[in-house]
Amino acid sequence: MNPAKRLEIFRRFKEANPKPVTELEYTTPFELLIAVLLSAQATDVGVNKATRKLYPVANTPQQILDLGLDGLIPYIQTIGLFNTKAKNVIATCRILVDQYGGEVPQTREALEALPGVGRKTANVVLNTAFGQPTMAVDTHIFRVSNRTNIAPGKNVDIVEQKLLKFVPKDYLHDAHHWLILHGRYTCVARTPKCWNCIIVDLCEYKHKTPPPPNLLPQPA
Repeated sequence: MNPAKRLEIFRRFKEANPKPVTELEYTTPFELLIAVLLSAQATDVGVNKATRKLYPVANTPQQILDLGLDGLIPYIQTIGLFNTKAKNVIATCRILVDQYGGEVPQTREALEALPGVGRKTANVVLNTAFGQPTMAVDTHIFRVSNRTNIAPGKNVDIVEQKLLKFVPKDYLHDAHHWLILHGRYTCVARTPKCWNCIIVDLCEYKHKTPPPPNLLPQPA
């Protein structure tokens, strides 16, 4: 894909959604970190339901430590892999209290050293909480990047590096939000909604989906 196409793609994304935000609910970097940690193999909707109950009770590392593992689990047991995630949350909170004064560190190395925090989670926190131009490649971004040919790659690391290289600088901060939302609601996995896509004429996907019969013009 040539640079002019990419520029126009992100110009349209920004025009349609000037200030994209994550669908995870949070008010502090710590709340975001825990929400993202809980969101692995879970939906944002499911995580939000849990944190709406948890955060009014405990939304700092020390408060969650005070809950303890047995106190935390009832709040998150509706989320997949909740036992493992609960242990990671407790361990992460302990490190934050002991090493960082209860604050969330702002470097990738420090974030990735926290239990349950991988590169994608670190990228989300760095970008969304601290405004750094990172690219958190999830399944949606991986699919959209390959399908449209914006930044094709065989694995998430290659796609991440290509996006960081190819996305126009002025759009890099918000790019991962636009791509996630596009993959979640338009460029969906099984049958992309090409008829409802704002970049359909720029996308290089060869098998664009025609509109369903009920959306076709009806004869007079």
